Amino acid sequence: MTSNSNIVLTGYIAEVTRRRLYNGISLALFVVILASGFAVAEDRNAGGFLAGLTSLGDFPATVLKESWTKIDEFPAHFITYFPALMETLNIAAVSTLIGAIIGVFLSFAATRGLAHYPAAIPYIRRLMDVMRAIPDVVIALILIFVFAGGVIPAIIAISFHTAGALGKLFSEVNENADLKPLDGLASTGATWTQKMMFGVIPQVLPNFVSYALLRLEINIRASAILGFVGAGGIGYELRNTMTWGQGKYDNAMAIFILLFGTIILVDQLSSMLRNRLTGKQ
Repeated sequence: MTSNSNIVLTGYIAEVTRRRLYNGISLALFVVILASGFAVAEDRNAGGFLAGLTSLGDFPATVLKESWTKIDEFPAHFITYFPALMETLNIAAVSTLIGAIIGVFLSFAATRGLAHYPAAIPYIRRLMDVMRAIPDVVIALILIFVFAGGVIPAIIAISFHTAGALGKLFSEVNENADLKPLDGLASTGATWTQKMMFGVIPQVLPNFVSYALLRLEINIRASAILGFVGAGGIGYELRNTMTWGQGKYDNAMAIFILLFGTIILVDQLSSMLRNRLTGKQ
C-alpha cells in the first residue's frame, strides 16, 4: 500500500515539475517576443517611444486650452453633431439586431442535442470562430473599397462580427436549457422549429436579450471607431475635426463629450435592463 502511495506521489511531483517547466518556458518566450516587438516598434517610430513620453500631455493640453476659450460655443456644437451621433447609434442598433438574428440561427445549429443536423456542428462552430477572429475594422476597410464610404460597410462589418460573437454566447446558453419540454412537444408530433420556438426559446430568451444589450454597448463604440476609416457617423466627424487641427479642437472636444456621455448613458441603461432580465438586483 505504501509502495503504491509513493509511486502516485512520485508521479504527481513529476507532473507538477513538468508543468512548471512548460510554464517557465512559455513565460520566457513571451518576454522575448514582447521585448523584440518593442525593439522593432521603437526602430520604426520616428520620434522614439521613450523620447515621446515627455511630450505625452502636450496635445491634450492644447486641445483643452483651445476648448476652454470657446466653451460658450459648445451648445451649438452639440446641436450640430447630434445627427451624426444618431447615425452612429442607428448603425450600432441595426448591426446588433441583424447580428443577433443570425446568431440565434447559428447557435441552434451549433448546440449538441438541439441542432437539426448534428454532423454540421463542428463546421458551424469553426465558422463562428472565423467570424469572431476577423476584426470588424478590417472588414469595413475592405468593404469601403467595394461600396465606397458610408454606413453600409459599417453595418455589414459589425453585423458579421456580432453574429459570430453572439452565436457563440447563445450556444452556451442553449446547452443549459432543459430538454424535457422538447420530449413533451415531440410526443405531440411537433416539428424541429416548433420545438425550438416553444420549448427552448422561452427558457433562453432573457439571456439572449441580455447578451444582445451587452453587445449593443460594444457596437456603439465600434461604430464610432469605424467612422475614422470613412464608415460615417460621429467618428467620421471627429476625424475631420482632428484633421483640421488648431482652430477646430473645440469641435473635437464637443464630439468627445457628446460621445462619452452617450456611451455612459447607454451602458447604465443597458446594465439596468440586463440585471432585471437575469434576475440580479
